[in-house]
Amino acid sequence: MAEKQMNETKGLMGWIDARFPLTSTIKQHMTEYYAPKNFNFWYYFGILATVVFALQILTGIFLTMHYKPSAADAFASVEYIMRDVWGGNYIRYMHSTGASMFFIVVYLHMFRGLIYGSYRNPRELIWLFGVAIFLCLMGEAFFGYLLPWGQMSYWGAQVIVNLFSAIPFIGPDFSEWLRGDYLISDATLNRFFAFHVIALPFVLAGLVAVHLIALHEVGSNNPDGVEIKKKKDPKTGIPLDGIPFHPYYTVKDTVGVVAFFIVFAAIIFYAPDMGGYFLEANNFVPANPLVTPAHIAPVWYFTPYYSILRAVPPILNSQFPGVAMMGLSVMAFAFLPWLDKSPVASIRYRGGLYKKWLAAFVVSFVVLGYLGTVPSNIWGQFSAGMPIIGGADRATVVARIFTVVYFAFFILMPWYTAKDKTKPVPERVTY
Repeated sequence: MAEKQMNETKGLMGWIDARFPLTSTIKQHMTEYYAPKNFNFWYYFGILATVVFALQILTGIFLTMHYKPSAADAFASVEYIMRDVWGGNYIRYMHSTGASMFFIVVYLHMFRGLIYGSYRNPRELIWLFGVAIFLCLMGEAFFGYLLPWGQMSYWGAQVIVNLFSAIPFIGPDFSEWLRGDYLISDATLNRFFAFHVIALPFVLAGLVAVHLIALHEVGSNNPDGVEIKKKKDPKTGIPLDGIPFHPYYTVKDTVGVVAFFIVFAAIIFYAPDMGGYFLEANNFVPANPLVTPAHIAPVWYFTPYYSILRAVPPILNSQFPGVAMMGLSVMAFAFLPWLDKSPVASIRYRGGLYKKWLAAFVVSFVVLGYLGTVPSNIWGQFSAGMPIIGGADRATVVARIFTVVYFAFFILMPWYTAKDKTKPVPERVTY
C-alpha cells in the first residue's frame, strides 16, 4: 500500500516536473540552497518583510471589496468597513498597522545590512534591488495614505504633492499630473487608488522576486562577513559552513514569525493607533478643504526625511533645496557599496571609528524622526540677539545639526572606513 502511494506521488511529481520545474526550484531555493549556519536574530527581518507584504496584499483585497474610491464616499466606506462589515475593523487595523510594521521590519533589515556589510561585493545588486523596494514601498505608503480621505490624509497629500512643484521646469506640470486636477480632488483619489492597489504592488512583487533571485545566486551574507562558498567539501562541493535552508531555517523562521504575530496581534487589539503614530486622530475626521489642521505631519516612517526637508532653508523663495536634500537622504543608501572602503564587512571586525559613526547616524535618524512629528516651534525660539541663529526655532536648529550628521555618515564614509582599525577576519564562520 505504501509503495503504491509512493509511486502515485512520484508519478504526480514527475507529471508536474515534466511541465514545470517544481522539484528543481525547491532544491535550488530551499532544500539545496546552503545558507551560513551562524544566522542570528537580525536575519529574521527579511522573512518578516515578506510575510508582512503578503499580509498587506491579503488585507488590501478584502478592504477593496467594500471601499469606494470617490471623494463623496471614501470616508463613509471606511467607516462602513469599521462598523458594519463583520471583522472589518480588524482587517482595517491589520492593514494600517501592517503598513507601520512593514517599515519597522524593513528599517531593521536595512540596519542589519549596515552592521554586517550586506551591501558589499558581491552583493551590490541585491542591495540596489533592496533600495528600489524601499523607494517603491514609500510610494505605496504615500498613495495609500490619501485613501481614507480623512483630514490628515487630505492635507498630508496636499503638502507632499505641492512639494513636487518646487522641482525646476517640470515641477508644476508633474504635480498637476499627479493630482489629475489643480487641487486634491476626486480625480486624485482615483489616481492614487489605481497606483496603490494595482500598479505599485505588481512592481513591489517583481522587485522582491529579483531581490531573492539575486540573493540565491551569490549566497547569503552572515554575521562574520565570511564567504562560505570559499570553503567547500572537496567530495560533495557543499560549503563546510553551510546548512540547507529547508528545513533548518524554515523552522527557525517560523518561530520568528509566530513571535512577530503575537506582537502584531497585541497592537491590533490594544493599541491600533499607537498613540497617534500609526493612525492620527485627525484621520477619523472627514477631509475638509476649508479647515487646515493645526499641525500637518506625515506618518512616522516618513518623518526623518520630512525633518530634513524642513531643516533646509529655502533659497530665493524656492523649496527645491529642501526637496532635493530630502530625496538625496533616501537615495544615499544606494551608494553604500562604493562608499565603504573598509577591508572587512562585519561590524564584529571593524574598529571604533565606524561604530561611532554608525551610532551617530542611528541617533540622528531617530531624532529627526521625532522632530518630524512635532511642530518646529515646539521648543520655542532662540533669542533674537544671538548671532547666526537668532530668532530661529530651537527644533529647527537641532534638526539642521542632525541633518549634517546624517549626511556626514555617507559623505565621510570613504575616509573613516579606510582609516578605521580592523581585526583579523577568521577563515570560517564563528558563533
